[in-house]
This record gives sequence, structure tokens and C-alpha cells, in this order.
Amino acid sequence: MYSIIVVPPRTTDDEHGAHQIKLAPGERLAFGRSESDNGLAIAHEGVSRKAGEITAQGAFWILSNLSAHQTYVVENPEGAGEHIKVGPGRLDAPIPFEFSRIVLPAAGDLLPLEVWAPRHDYLNSSGGLDGATTAPAFSVDHTKRYFAVLAALCEPRLRGAPHAPLPTVDQVVERLRPGWPAASPAAVHWNIDYLAVKLRLKPGPDTADPGPRLNGKKESLVSLALRFDLVREDDLVVLGNSPSRAAR
Repeated sequence: MYSIIVVPPRTTDDEHGAHQIKLAPGERLAFGRSESDNGLAIAHEGVSRKAGEITAQGAFWILSNLSAHQTYVVENPEGAGEHIKVGPGRLDAPIPFEFSRIVLPAAGDLLPLEVWAPRHDYLNSSGGLDGATTAPAFSVDHTKRYFAVLAALCEPRLRGAPHAPLPTVDQVVERLRPGWPAASPAAVHWNIDYLAVKLRLKPGPDTADPGPRLNGKKESLVSLALRFDLVREDDLVVLGNSPSRAAR
């Protein structure tokens, strides 16, 4: 059964959209300008004759960059700017994204080559070990106001602008006010401070160590939240709802 789907760049000849190439585990797909040397020919003078190779590996895939000079970027379209660089000559770079876009720099153009990895393998936990369950790394409650504040901070980057500046506290207040009429800069600041402690960016009040001064607190919170998927695009619905309880 195939596990990887490759969607070539769209061309003017694609009347019904780009075709798909399906790879089973262990199968390889070479791509480049040369039709005779590659399973996927990309007709662009800026693409190397043998540009690269994709290999299916079960639930993920690996990329070899056969170009002598060009760095390829593999983007995660759902990852708020998350990407991997694969340098010239790099072989068998593992790509962990479920949806990926290889960006090929080609004589002034950027050609997208999409790769999907829809297969998901999961551990059968029905026969798990006895004993206490593992404590979650980060515990957040989507019904609390602190989560709405965090969602408002993450919103611009989750909306498809991965390098957007973070909203100011006043902008967060305005974003939250329809669902939280009493929102104020002081309340937002309090929740940001609470999040910094809750997500362990700062020591809690029960310790005598104040910890280092945390500059860029909002940036640190958003970076952590997006990196570990504490806030996803689907979670932005909380910005239209009134939180039911106070932060704690």
C-alpha cells in the first residue's frame, strides 16, 4: 500500500490540476529537468538535470538533494513558518511533516513540489503498563481566560503570517473584548505573567528564586505554544466565545 503522495508543480498543460504520484514504502522518485533520468521531470531551465530524490519510508519520507549548489527548503504549510533546510548534496534527510512543500529555487522562480504523508501508525495501548499515568508536559484549559489571551497572541501567525509581529496588549484587549467585555490591559498583563509561570518559562511564586529576567515574554510564549501545538488554528474559536471562568 502506498504511503507517500507527490503532487508535482502545476503547469499550463494541467487542465484538471496536477496529477499525483503514489509511492509505497521503499519506493523512490527521482526528480529533475531530465526526462530520461527522472521519474518526475520538471521542465524548467533553472532545475538541475538530476535535482533530487524522494523515498517513502512508511509513515514519513526522506529527501536527497542532488543539486551541487542549491539549498532546498521543505515547508510545513500548517506549521506557522516551520521549515527544514536541505543543503546541496545532502542525502536522506528525514522529513517529519504530514503535509510538506519542497521549494525549489530555479533561476529566479520558486517551484513548489508538494508531498503528502497521510499514513499514520499508532501504538496499540490497550495492553498498557500498570501504575500511575504520565503527567502531561503542558496542561492548559481551553475554557479559561489565560488560554484566550494565548490564542489571541498566536492568532496572526496561525492565520498564515508566520513572521507577523505579535499583537500589542491593547490589540489583544480589543480582540478579546467581544467575548470578555471587562478585558483590560492590566488583566491581559496578569494572564501573560500567569502563562509564563504555568508554562514554566518563569519560576512559580512558591520558590525563592525569581529566575532570570524574561525579556520578550510574549514572543517566548507564542514560540513555545506554536512549537508544541498548545494552540492550533481550530482553537481560535475561543476568541469568539466568552470564557466561562477566571484564569485559575
